Amino acid sequence: MSENENPETKAAKLKFTTYQKLVILVLALTQFTVVLDFMVMSPLGDLLMKSMSITPAQFGVVVSSYAFSAGISGFLTAGFADKFDRKKLLLFFYIGFIVGTLLCGLVNSFSLLVFARIITGIFGGVISSISMAIVADLFEFNQRGRVMGFLQMGFGISQILGIPISLYFANKWGWQSPFFMIVGLAGIIAVIVMLFLKPVTAHIKLQKDNAIKHLWKTISNKDYRIAYLATAFLSMGGFLMMPWGSSYCVNNLHVSQEQLPFLFMIAGISTLAIMPVIGLISDKINKFKLFTIASLWMVVTVIIYTNLVPVPFWIVVIVNVLMMIGIMARMVPSQALTSSVPEMKDRGAFMSVNSSLQQMAGGFAAVLGGMIVIQKGKFSPLERFDTLGYVVLCAILINIFLTYRVNKLIERKGNTD
Repeated sequence: MSENENPETKAAKLKFTTYQKLVILVLALTQFTVVLDFMVMSPLGDLLMKSMSITPAQFGVVVSSYAFSAGISGFLTAGFADKFDRKKLLLFFYIGFIVGTLLCGLVNSFSLLVFARIITGIFGGVISSISMAIVADLFEFNQRGRVMGFLQMGFGISQILGIPISLYFANKWGWQSPFFMIVGLAGIIAVIVMLFLKPVTAHIKLQKDNAIKHLWKTISNKDYRIAYLATAFLSMGGFLMMPWGSSYCVNNLHVSQEQLPFLFMIAGISTLAIMPVIGLISDKINKFKLFTIASLWMVVTVIIYTNLVPVPFWIVVIVNVLMMIGIMARMVPSQALTSSVPEMKDRGAFMSVNSSLQQMAGGFAAVLGGMIVIQKGKFSPLERFDTLGYVVLCAILINIFLTYRVNKLIERKGNTD
């Protein structure tokens, strides 16, 4: 957007068209189901570990199996991501995600659950990168912060509605039932995508290289590698703690299974309220400055949270809400910055590789977290959770430095198209 444009022209460009609003809604709905499928593993963690008699390390394998398979899938599809209509790619992987989620609801053993999560990860892990590429293609730089804010609302809605309902179903009909709920909802959303989303093909005519050469150029680009590393450390900060959230609350902080849905619901409401605000702020001030403030906020709340002793439920709620605000306020400016790194002809491949590394970094973090955290019995408190908090702190500080470099790269290139 040119600095010489008059204010009325700039304001008109910042407004979303009717179709852009539809695109945001459709992508937000797909994100909601994918996020819910992934996020529900954390609140189900305590129930799963006790009902299947698995250890924290084994549960880390369940979580990381999704992440690693999603990472590998992202690499394999990256070379082809810019060769096809993005709508068709979104539908293909979304339908595969639905099949994988259905398998999760049908399994009855640890090994089969790992297999089902691998299938779900192969397809579900690519959907976010396709959505990000669509956003970068259809929205200008000064609109993307708000778009990312709306898409991240799927995270909040999953906690307000999805996770509490899932926990209710799990307590009433077994831990598999939330996956059947997701399958039904995702099936309806797939039909909406098929009927209302237009083809996204402008990038195809820019392609000159074959899939393998295109992938290699995208991976070997030194500017892109900085963004990949920044995203990987952003992911590690979340994956290190997230899988053990419900078990930590139940066994260490003495939150009851009945209180868990309310904890996630209140945190979700706060997320839903803050996301549009963060997106709007992200489009009005320096995105890196906002990211840094949110990161330092998260450092403080993570240290407090991981060192808590049994306290009244309302204190646990407040700390969770404050920590969630920091987590989500980092993601919006980070994603808006990352979306501006690649050129249009590379966006699909870049987003796929970026998502792949994000998932694999998360898988590594889940395994690492499972190695750090110890639980001596089904109902024993988790040990060394405070150590986990300090590891998260290190990941956040490294992430600030890497995101600073991404920001400088964008400023140097003026890549805000």
